Amino acid sequence: MLVSERIGQFFVDGDRLEYTEYGAGDRWVVLLHGQLMPRRMQQPLARALAAEGLHVVTLDLLGHGRSDRPADPLVYSMSSFADQVEALLDHLGAEKAVIGGLSLGANVSLEFAATWPHRVQGLIIEMPVLNNALHAAIVAFVPLMFAARYLPWTVSSVRTLTRPIPRGLVPFWAGIVLDTLDQRPASVAAVIHGIIFGRVAPQSKQRKAITARALIVGHPTDPIHPFADAAMLAEEMPNAEFVEARSILEWRSRPERLNDLAARFALSCWGVSMAEEVAQRPSRNHRSP
Repeated sequence: MLVSERIGQFFVDGDRLEYTEYGAGDRWVVLLHGQLMPRRMQQPLARALAAEGLHVVTLDLLGHGRSDRPADPLVYSMSSFADQVEALLDHLGAEKAVIGGLSLGANVSLEFAATWPHRVQGLIIEMPVLNNALHAAIVAFVPLMFAARYLPWTVSSVRTLTRPIPRGLVPFWAGIVLDTLDQRPASVAAVIHGIIFGRVAPQSKQRKAITARALIVGHPTDPIHPFADAAMLAEEMPNAEFVEARSILEWRSRPERLNDLAARFALSCWGVSMAEEVAQRPSRNHRSP
């Protein structure tokens, strides 16, 4: 089923943030990207969920994608990102939403649920970064932070090489990689600084207090997003459902199974089954000749 797609923007403390809406209606879902990645990476899932009758919004958090990229590390933190999600809901006029994302987006979703539980209809958490991931995350991202700060030409030169490549001429995920490499040294250093040296996720006690229904997806053999973190989170949260991905790339390369699980979960959070949604489509999608 074809769904409408619209690009919008709003402002938080003078900084511009950009988002894309898929579909329509009051069954809101907000999808968040991974660290340094653009919101476009969530496009396939957003389209799949919108095709099932959900109103999906993908957001570029500050410092990512087409949103503003200030060079001040103080503006990048889990609490600030959660504030941006709340501002998005206010801008859209949405009282509640199913909030989800992967990696950074997963942690921001948890932070949002811990801060504004009354605005969470459900959670879709893929690859959370918790206790078991910190060492690998530091090894992976701190060298990039130092390179961006003290050898900025290394980041700028990569951007110079990748930016001219037309995204429409390469496969979708190759385009996402190119977009991820399209960084500015000052902002990428600030983003990593703010995230690494701030609170990465709500504490275990706070996670246990999150009562919203949650779908948690864990990946095997992923050092930055250890399977143990996802399994631990599923045990901590009282209303969590745990799903094991078949591989790190399953949701990117063969998404049908996990898309279906996510759609069924999100619809159920809104009190609708997949069968009921399908039954409602003829009247909702009818067009006069």
